[in-house]
Amino acid sequence: MGHYIRKYPGGISPRDPELRAVAHKIAIGHRLDRHDGLAVLASTDLIAVGRLADAVRRARHGLRAYYVYNQHLNYTNVCRNRCAFCAFARDRGQSGAFTLSPVQVEQRLVERLAEPITELHVVGGVNPGLDFDYYLDLIGLIKRLRPGATVKAFTAVEIDHLAAISGLGLEGTLAVLQEAGLAMMPGGGAEIMSPRVRDRLFPLKMGHERWLEVMRAAHGAGIVTNATMLYGHIETPAERVDHLLKLRELQDETGGFSAFIPLAFQPANTSLAGRRPTTAYDDLKTIALARLMLDNIAHVKAYWVMLGEALAQVALSFGADDLDGTIIEEKIGHMAGATSAPGLTRGQMRRLIERAGFEPVERDAFYRPVHAGEAA
Repeated sequence: MGHYIRKYPGGISPRDPELRAVAHKIAIGHRLDRHDGLAVLASTDLIAVGRLADAVRRARHGLRAYYVYNQHLNYTNVCRNRCAFCAFARDRGQSGAFTLSPVQVEQRLVERLAEPITELHVVGGVNPGLDFDYYLDLIGLIKRLRPGATVKAFTAVEIDHLAAISGLGLEGTLAVLQEAGLAMMPGGGAEIMSPRVRDRLFPLKMGHERWLEVMRAAHGAGIVTNATMLYGHIETPAERVDHLLKLRELQDETGGFSAFIPLAFQPANTSLAGRRPTTAYDDLKTIALARLMLDNIAHVKAYWVMLGEALAQVALSFGADDLDGTIIEEKIGHMAGATSAPGLTRGQMRRLIERAGFEPVERDAFYRPVHAGEAA
């Protein structure tokens, strides 16, 4: 510990001069820039990076670590985009393709009605065989069976598709979806905001400029959203940092992002199956980088589905303050080879947090504590 002196956040002065400059900027309250982000990713002093991120995390949230009692509903995996990194999507008629009927959706909801689920996370593929009414009916069915739960539905990619098939334009489509019961949107679909990466991995999906436009419109309509970054495939460190800066810029403008979720790429069963999965070192550094760079987004999630439960616990000391939730019936990550559990109970979530040295707070979709007496 002789490398550290107690004058920087977390009580440390990193041995790496570039990282020491980053620590100094954090200590005096200056926003990190692109050069700083690259310095964090280049540093081999993982413990120092983690302690800096942990200091920022604790200044915001103390020892609180959040989770939500949620259920995932993947209504279809038929998708015309067929991104190279995706193991979930299928063509219509292909083996393994599915689209849930209203009866099947109702069955999945009814069988868990006794559970105190507060959030429904609803995402699927861009299915050209579904009309706009399907989506309105889907939300309506959820609200009828779960009137007290938040419907967090449809990535910006799906919203863009719905705006095209509804004939109502982007703002009109969002308004109709809100009237049906949409209250929040997940953050997927941006992947890495790089034209180079898009051209190679997801050329049929909308570009990042449109993703930002959809999110800007959602925020303008009063819809809170999350934001994500898919990392660990072909992107460069600079492209990771640039992605975070684009999110930060939009957040400065709208304030509409509730949480940021780094998503570790799962290569199994994808067109990139020969690539190695991310390492724990890379995962922890990316989470820490997000906490240090995204000074205007309140929450950073350690998505245990992609990371695994054990590493997600460690991530709580590297800048993350949220483990997401119980995630009943998640399919997208597991179809790509994620080896985590298919879902966790409330008790399991609390134990993961407590055994990592933090205080569990069950929240709703908007980070309001569910139980009286838990800190906000």
